Amino acid sequence: MPRLKDTYKTEIVPAMMQKFSYKNINQVPRLEKIVINMGLGEAKDNPKALDSAVEDLTVIAGQKPVVTTAKKSVANFKVREGMKIGAKVTLRGDRMYEFIDKMISIAIPRVRDFRGLSPKSFDGRGNFAMGFKEQLVFPEIEYDKVDAIRGMDIIVVTTAQTDEEARELLTQMGMPFAH
Repeated sequence: MPRLKDTYKTEIVPAMMQKFSYKNINQVPRLEKIVINMGLGEAKDNPKALDSAVEDLTVIAGQKPVVTTAKKSVANFKVREGMKIGAKVTLRGDRMYEFIDKMISIAIPRVRDFRGLSPKSFDGRGNFAMGFKEQLVFPEIEYDKVDAIRGMDIIVVTTAQTDEEARELLTQMGMPFAH
């Protein structure tokens, strides 16, 4: 069992039940999934960029990403419908807990000039979105083998009904929110 999942079951659930006075253990918010998305605008001109981004995401997430395609043609961006323009991974279960543990304890502290995650990044339904400007903050990425620095979006989907509950859950897990 992943370390963070064990902490969730033994420490976070009782603390959340106490704070929000839930009557049933199943009311306690939990992580549902984590989606890691990498949009690649340069993939339309350089197909090799997509391959290296897929490779990076595979190493970071521990599973192979899905290549995403353009849904509509956009003339201003020179994008045609069906062009490959990104990659995404959806993590669930143990991989999800291992990823968020690694992200909180290793990747976030390696971000330059980090002042805390924005508490405004909740969507109103208990989901949290954040972004990294570069994939180099993850320890699995070898600096010498990187061809270009790419950013990524990370969405943490929880079963929480409100942002307050989701924020408490993520704070208990160790997410460093700015005050």
